[in-house]
Amino acid sequence: MFTDKTGQAVPNVNFIMRANDDWLTRSTDDIFTNKTVVVFSLPGAFTPTCSSTHLPRYNELASTFFDNGVDEIVCLSVNDTFVMNAWALDQEADNVTLIPDGNGEFTEAMGLLVDKKDLGFGKRSWRYSMLVKNGVIEKMFIEPNKPGDPFEVSDADTMLNFINSNAKAPDDITLFTKTDCPYCAKAKVLLTEKGLSYEEITVGSDIKLKGLRAVTGQTSVPQVFINGKHIGGSEQLVDYLK
Repeated sequence: MFTDKTGQAVPNVNFIMRANDDWLTRSTDDIFTNKTVVVFSLPGAFTPTCSSTHLPRYNELASTFFDNGVDEIVCLSVNDTFVMNAWALDQEADNVTLIPDGNGEFTEAMGLLVDKKDLGFGKRSWRYSMLVKNGVIEKMFIEPNKPGDPFEVSDADTMLNFINSNAKAPDDITLFTKTDCPYCAKAKVLLTEKGLSYEEITVGSDIKLKGLRAVTGQTSVPQVFINGKHIGGSEQLVDYLK
């Protein structure tokens, strides 16, 4: 069983990182002192659950975390700095700080370094998250100790609910567009003016016309979805936003 370290100070470790072609060291004091920090740790960069769900959702909910008193969101993995930097670019995870625990020192001190040699991974971190205030762990969510790679409690929504059960996550907005479409431009301006972030899928590059028709039942653009509900085009979006 893994030990819940709630109430204890985080380990004192220096992380060796690479930024702008320079080597730098970031200490745990620098990360945690006089700050409220959410940390989530995972088995590895570019791995399926980590890339499809764990990191993207923390990045997506970052503004809500910040509105609720969090100063920084840290993603930790037993990977080297070059791998973590490449993953950050691939994921466009601008709202999360990716920290390489290349030697596994922090993870081992947390008691969460596990052997994944059966997968050819060597030593890696067990999946967990924690809320740290001024260097002291206030809450930990450790995935259950069972085979595989369980992902049940260390997710972003569980952490946000612990911090503030009344916090409202941002709307999930997807916008299907075409290049040089004035109505698409109008829809994007409307969303931006309302302070709403969105994912844009461009017909012709990200998806084919057949795919647009299969998803929306339409062939015209823009087509807007909010929280899974099909809103329609730019005029329907105007009515919805009213």
